[in-house]
Amino acid sequence: MADVKEVPLNSVQVEALVVMKIVKACAATFPTTATGSLVGMDVNGTLQITNSFPFPTADIAASESHPNDHMAASNMAAAAPRSKANIAYQNEMIKYLREVNVDANNVGWYTSANMGNFINTSLIENQFHYQKEMNERTVALVHDVSRSSQGALSLRAFRLSPSFMAAYKEGKFTTENMQKTKLTYKDILVELPIIVHNSHLLTSFLHQLPTPVPEGELEFPASLADLTRDTPQIPLYPNLESLDLSIDPYLERTCDMLLDSIETHYTELNNFQYYQRQLAREQAKIAAWKTKRVAENATRATQKLAPLPEDEWERLFKLPAEPSRLEGMLNARQVDQYSRQVDGFTASVTGKMFAVKSNLLPDSQ
Repeated sequence: MADVKEVPLNSVQVEALVVMKIVKACAATFPTTATGSLVGMDVNGTLQITNSFPFPTADIAASESHPNDHMAASNMAAAAPRSKANIAYQNEMIKYLREVNVDANNVGWYTSANMGNFINTSLIENQFHYQKEMNERTVALVHDVSRSSQGALSLRAFRLSPSFMAAYKEGKFTTENMQKTKLTYKDILVELPIIVHNSHLLTSFLHQLPTPVPEGELEFPASLADLTRDTPQIPLYPNLESLDLSIDPYLERTCDMLLDSIETHYTELNNFQYYQRQLAREQAKIAAWKTKRVAENATRATQKLAPLPEDEWERLFKLPAEPSRLEGMLNARQVDQYSRQVDGFTASVTGKMFAVKSNLLPDSQ
């Protein structure tokens, strides 16, 4: 019997109820990070997410030892998906879901984000924990609470790329290995398109929402032609927020965080340059020692003496260890994320400014 070829994941279908659960759980704990588990199934390359439940949160009492208690809680919540207690809790919840005949296949996890700041070590470690199995079909859903508060839902699905999975499994993020595998910051995450799915009953209910409730008794159509002839008129609701000319505060905050990430990038660059200077200094000492030892052995050879070993430099000198380039790669990917956000906001703001340029600038005539 021929082996069935595995279809790669190409999209993520999320039930509307799951979206509401994720939005509610993330908004309730904001600004603390919220995490939870996702259940569903894989159907022909489409990962269908049909249910979700949050992980238990750890309450940290405010004290003098924890002045930034929400930061400590965020760090604990970010590591929740891979903790032993939550793994046991997740397995117990999935067992209960299976008993009530609900989809009981773990398909990933979700987390909350603030201002698009989610690309960090915790995201990589959590997704690697879910994605390291052989036949895994898991994703990470990221819900940006601050972006969604502006009126547009921000929900994105990510997976780790196969090349990054292989490099992270080896744990060698050196310059030599990255050049050999041609691994860049663009190869860390793979984003999948998200489809929000509603049931037919909910879809028909949503189509009836804009229509006023009839006061009298309804006359049922006699045929299909009556349905197509008398289509209900849906009233238009004007959106006046798109005419607002003020600069979005989300854009200003994103620019500030972009500058912070660029400063972090320069810090990582300075650390790597310091390592290169230390390495060059030690290599110069080793070369000088080898030259001296060769001259000594040449002199001893003329005196018919046994030569001295030339590999003692491994014991006398210690080369500095190369720092991992993983943090630099993640920071570069975060800078790219901020840049895309700024680009998306400036497009709409610039269009508005050009539309009212004649009213903002003094008359040139």
